[in-house]
Amino acid sequence: MTPQLSASQHAILAHAIHHTEGRLSWFPDNLKGGARKQVIDALSNRALITRDGVHWCVAAEGYDALGMPRPAPARGPVTLAALNAVIANAEAAQAKAAKPRMREGSKQAQVIAMLQRPEGATIAQICEATSWQSHTVRGTFAGAFKKKLGLTIDSSKESGGERVYRIGA
Repeated sequence: MTPQLSASQHAILAHAIHHTEGRLSWFPDNLKGGARKQVIDALSNRALITRDGVHWCVAAEGYDALGMPRPAPARGPVTLAALNAVIANAEAAQAKAAKPRMREGSKQAQVIAMLQRPEGATIAQICEATSWQSHTVRGTFAGAFKKKLGLTIDSSKESGGERVYRIGA
């Protein structure tokens, strides 16, 4: 039984099969950000696409879902050099993905500089410096700093004083 595909899923798979040798590199203009991720997740969860180490590619089941013949498997011996090249490309892509970029002089860079000071910074100080509200500061700590940048944010509170935040080791 062939799975039901949305119009976007069908278009993405068909484009990949017909134009990029099965590699997903094009998405409809109306699919941005979270919507694009949801379509990719749905295709992946149904095993219609798979990773080749770096890129998303149409899986054999994806060809079946469109009623297209599966591509012939690559023939010939796999050389050690070719295998090492695939591993090096995957490691380079992973290293690049693991290092989020941050613009110099941005508010995030400013907050990180405040948190790196020996005295640290309070939420109120960061709010004053960035014009952010306190919930935005706390959200930035949890999301951008901890999850995306992998920073450890330590806090301490002197008796009767405000909580002070610092970037930990």
